[in-house]
Amino acid sequence: MVRVPQGGELDIEVQLEDVSDGVLVTAVVNAPLVGECARCLDEFTSSTRVRFCELFAADAEESEDDGYLLDGDLLDLEPALRDALVLELPLSPLCREDCAGLCSKCGVKLADAEPGHSHPDDGGVWAVLKDLFGPEDRAAADDQASVGRVDDTSSSGTPGPEGSKEH
Repeated sequence: MVRVPQGGELDIEVQLEDVSDGVLVTAVVNAPLVGECARCLDEFTSSTRVRFCELFAADAEESEDDGYLLDGDLLDLEPALRDALVLELPLSPLCREDCAGLCSKCGVKLADAEPGHSHPDDGGVWAVLKDLFGPEDRAAADDQASVGRVDDTSSSGTPGPEGSKEH
């Protein structure tokens, strides 16, 4: 998860234009980011640059449902700025583009692991079931499964439902 740190210093360039419907705000914001890498879970810092252009309507009747309103002669940039920043935040933030992440077996950070880090293949989560029955039990189960099979052919000798008329 990545976020703008509380109390983080934002660099904002704002242009305000008086238009017939209200005030058109064009802004460029540079914001610091802190977060946790989606692959290796290490903390990292970064920054982002966001540009947005929003109309702050003078009258609620002229505003769209999701638009911003002037409060008398004042406008609050925080909601528009927050909306623009949230849309630019990465869904899977990375500490580096080439981050290898963690080993899926033991959880060691692959960047810190020795070259050729690997684990023996143990058969996965179902491997414990192979020892549940002995070899003679498995052979009997295989025989039982073959006896219980239903023949897929119809009386005409062709596969498919009984009496099907495929030509």
